[in-house]
Amino acid sequence: MPGGGRRLEQGKTWTMNQPAGTTNGQIWARTGCNFDSAGRGECKTGDCGRVLECHASSQHPATLVEYTLNQNINLDFYDISLVVVEGFNMPMEFSPTSSGCRGITCTADINGQCPNELRTPGRGSCQTGDCGGLLQCQAFGQPPNTLAEYALSQFNNLDFFDISLVDGFNVPMDFSPTSGGCTRGIKCTADINGQCPNELRAPGGCNNPCTVFKTDQYCCNSGSCGPTLLSRFFKERCPDAYSYPKDDQTSTFTCPGGTNYRVVFCPPDIPSGMTDQLLLV
Repeated sequence: MPGGGRRLEQGKTWTMNQPAGTTNGQIWARTGCNFDSAGRGECKTGDCGRVLECHASSQHPATLVEYTLNQNINLDFYDISLVVVEGFNMPMEFSPTSSGCRGITCTADINGQCPNELRTPGRGSCQTGDCGGLLQCQAFGQPPNTLAEYALSQFNNLDFFDISLVDGFNVPMDFSPTSGGCTRGIKCTADINGQCPNELRAPGGCNNPCTVFKTDQYCCNSGSCGPTLLSRFFKERCPDAYSYPKDDQTSTFTCPGGTNYRVVFCPPDIPSGMTDQLLLV
């Protein structure tokens, strides 16, 4: 779309002047959008890389207008497309306003009558730990998020597991073996969100300083770094968890290969008062 995109309130219009010879033009609507003042955010349908001003094609489903201007024998070609991967997200009309040409519409209740096998599952967004607006993640979560990490049947047939706060903290967690004679579980159940330093606070969570400041001091980009005042905030409250990238000595745990594990979010022994807070975020 020329101009990239903008918010349109109900009943408002946006006039775009296209040069003769334009090819492969596209216009689509996005729905369920939320953007910050810098134009970063996302939409539930029609998203284009999590930016307000699009520089890429839409993410399906999205009702799509296509046009090519002043082509063979000086004709414009235009259509509304629901094919390939686009699908449908909202009704649309595409009509000429001069020359007496015929307009086209797609205004049926396609969303309401959509066959079950074509319905878009799991599109939305999460305040913390979001993974591209999907219910079933295909990528890592967006900080802040408490993270359980594991590598199974590695050196000497050992499993390695940890809880990491290198991506920050969003909910209390317990990560424990349930078999193999391994009894040493780990947890992070402190009220980190409630006590989070102001410079690390985020909606629904507490950022790690690497996420906020992005410096070698906190991110260990050079491969050599140590604990900081801010990383100690996490370590003092969750001594078993990674508080910065090189926090291996006190934060990596092992069990024999083949052990089963259980990850519990918001375990029952979290401090009094945290449950209400977690239900609200």
